[in-house]
Amino acid sequence: MGQSLNKFGNEEKKGMEIGPVIEECYDRYFINTTDWNSADFCHAVCQTVEDINKTLGSTQFRVPKTSTLEHAYKKHHQGKGKSLTKEEFQKILQQVILDTGVTNVGAKDMLFYLYGVPATALFIKQRLVPNLIPNEAFIPLVTSATVFLLAKFNKI
Repeated sequence: MGQSLNKFGNEEKKGMEIGPVIEECYDRYFINTTDWNSADFCHAVCQTVEDINKTLGSTQFRVPKTSTLEHAYKKHHQGKGKSLTKEEFQKILQQVILDTGVTNVGAKDMLFYLYGVPATALFIKQRLVPNLIPNEAFIPLVTSATVFLLAKFNKI
């Protein structure tokens, strides 16, 4: 039960980390801009998603499709000829991130560690001391240690 509450707290913490990144990107790309074409808007949103991914680490958001961006822009931006407001930009990003989802690039690393570390440790053990610890105990021990370390480093 405590682990579930811990993960919920991590989601709130990630949400708090995203807010300043969105504001910084808004200030960088959308201040004093009135004339936007589709390519400029897509580039700015893709750069924002990239900055969010750098900030979060293991959780990776997909770069949205152009059609999704255009639909969200038309839905949330009210004034033609006026610059995009910060609230409109946040609503657009929320819709785009919810529509595109998460790629879980960090999951690939996790699977690599979960299967690669025990296999490598077993190979090394078999070469150095094959009869010291039975394989039936060694493999779960190394796998558990790997999971523990992944949890400590917030990879899972």
